[in-house]
Amino acid sequence: MSTSVSRGDVLGFRLRAQQLDRASGTTADTAVLDIGVQDTGPDGALWALAIRGVDVSSVAPDDLVMLWTIRGAPHVYRRADLPAAAAAVAPFSDADAGKRIFDATKPLKAAGISNLEALDTVAAAMRDIVKVPTVKGEVSSLLTERMDEPYLRFCRPCNATHLYEMPFRLAAVRAGLELQPGTSPPVLEPIPGFEPIPGFEPAEEVPPRLDVVRAYLHLLGPATPKHVAGYLDAPLKDVQARWPDDAVEVSLDGETRWLLAEDETLLGSGPARTTRLLGPYDLFLQAKDRGLLIDDAAHAKALWPVLGRPGAVLVDGEIAGTWRPRKSGSKLTVQVELWAQASRKAVEGEAERLAAFRGITLTKVAMA
Repeated sequence: MSTSVSRGDVLGFRLRAQQLDRASGTTADTAVLDIGVQDTGPDGALWALAIRGVDVSSVAPDDLVMLWTIRGAPHVYRRADLPAAAAAVAPFSDADAGKRIFDATKPLKAAGISNLEALDTVAAAMRDIVKVPTVKGEVSSLLTERMDEPYLRFCRPCNATHLYEMPFRLAAVRAGLELQPGTSPPVLEPIPGFEPIPGFEPAEEVPPRLDVVRAYLHLLGPATPKHVAGYLDAPLKDVQARWPDDAVEVSLDGETRWLLAEDETLLGSGPARTTRLLGPYDLFLQAKDRGLLIDDAAHAKALWPVLGRPGAVLVDGEIAGTWRPRKSGSKLTVQVELWAQASRKAVEGEAERLAAFRGITLTKVAMA
């Protein structure tokens, strides 16, 4: 019989697994770097590390590497984990590759080109083009000149023909290319000493902690295969085929979920007392069971709008509201909208941390 767990148990488990209650740590022992830390917006990957206790001012530039990986978004990893991290995020199958590149698969199929073959073809061209740091637009233009019609589409916003976006992004890792941090538009450059293998798929020698299915269960569990598939944009059957043998069942409100056996004792540890200002794309907010995190439709709409996501105020494992930064020169105002109780002192303390992280002065925390 599976163990019954409560919503509070699950949220407390995730908070602790993601080390959001931690006062200090290093990149070497920060668990979210195993699955990759999304770097979107000014309060992206480094802020996610900072609120997990990492002194980001002491992180050496070569300690981390930024790649286009899960869902085509930029994610930060430990450089020491390459190339295993690159192998871990590779499509599980040709069908998986097709799901991840979305509408690009239709013309490829019509031309008799497999999805993995297409990614390797694009990667080979990118590897040949990018020998030095190169802006994305220039890489795209040079790729367009080289690639055949099935790889290209007419883009109405750009009023130009260029490569489909997702094959472009997902092929970059296969090409051995990383993203320069802080560049907009993105700048791609070769990963020093990294020799990509054409056609590579997830390798058996990938360390268990970097396995994306295991990492999701460890950091965002208990979960179902459907949750993991949704996070990866992968077919459900591919995730099920890679389901860990040591995953154990638990019951949440009558639904069967799984987590790693080694993590079972971490459930039911009681409330986790901490306040954090989560960035808009923090891993805690990336779980594919949003209804568990927030069951109020209006609050969910406020936290996950179509455009312009705010950050989230995390209080003792619960999302207590949203926050938005307002910068004017070297001054910062943090606007907070609460829908649950939160300590003003604790929120202001986290706002001060944010200002220090950005290297500017906090002038006001406006709480509503």
